[in-house]
Amino acid sequence: METQEANRQDDRHMRIGLRVDVDTFRGTRLGVPAICKLLARQGITASFFFTVGPDNMGRHLRRLLRPSFLWKMLRTRAVGLYGWDILLKGTFRPGPVIGEKLAGVIQDTADAGHEIGLHAWDHHRWQTHVDAMDGGDIRHSLETGVDLLTRILGHPPDCSAAPAWKSTDSALTEKDRFPFVYNSDCRGDHVFLPIVGGRTLRQPQVPVTLPTYDEVIGNSGISDENYNEYMLSLLDPAGLNVLTVHAEVEGISRLGMFDRFLSTARSSGMAFCTLGSFLEGSTSLPAAPLIPGHVPGRDGWVSLQGPSVAVDEEIRP
Repeated sequence: METQEANRQDDRHMRIGLRVDVDTFRGTRLGVPAICKLLARQGITASFFFTVGPDNMGRHLRRLLRPSFLWKMLRTRAVGLYGWDILLKGTFRPGPVIGEKLAGVIQDTADAGHEIGLHAWDHHRWQTHVDAMDGGDIRHSLETGVDLLTRILGHPPDCSAAPAWKSTDSALTEKDRFPFVYNSDCRGDHVFLPIVGGRTLRQPQVPVTLPTYDEVIGNSGISDENYNEYMLSLLDPAGLNVLTVHAEVEGISRLGMFDRFLSTARSSGMAFCTLGSFLEGSTSLPAAPLIPGHVPGRDGWVSLQGPSVAVDEEIRP
């Protein structure tokens, strides 16, 4: 009740949608409880997107042959940032199924009042192969993840967020078969309905508007000492603000820095909210396609919000 009252009072202030991506076993086991404890102390409710299948994230090390990925690993000091446990998981044998081993952490997060969504079944496979997956393969991946989350929560997840902001028309079409209230699959600047093949789908997209820690750290003079100040400078008082943090980063090695960011933002009159709250009161939304593109500091392509067209579509969050 106290958190709900705080959220009602915060409606008067600039809102920042807080998205927590959980990619790995270690992030779920250590990062999620730490972030939940921090958010409870701050009176904040967020949207958590869980990877629930096998943790095979260590297989990303094969990308070291790509100069852009190698530079990212060096720039972010990846070993100290993530730990060898994450960097090697799933390299020598299949990784543990996160949702089976750590179901209690996911349930505790839901019980704390946070919004729960599906990030992926196998984060590594989606991130590296979604553009080559057909509709049936994508549907199976989504079904497997949704089924496990449903068993854990007692109901289907309300939303989803594509790993690494990688989505395709096939992925959007398959997601539209599921009871997601919204998805967060791309980078953009306002809430919209996705267009696929000239057809407007029914599930709104709540895009991420702000860069992530690994995209900016070590670039253009951004360091841990000035990172929070830099991120606060990017907030748009008149527009949509959605921030993604990672359980593996802000929940473990950068937890103290994240705590200071939240405190500074709130003391400046800013409020944090779930991504789903941006749909409250919406009666119509513009529509736009998702198009592949690039964002500074991120290796590989991501889905970007394309040019908008006006549509008359009722939204029922």
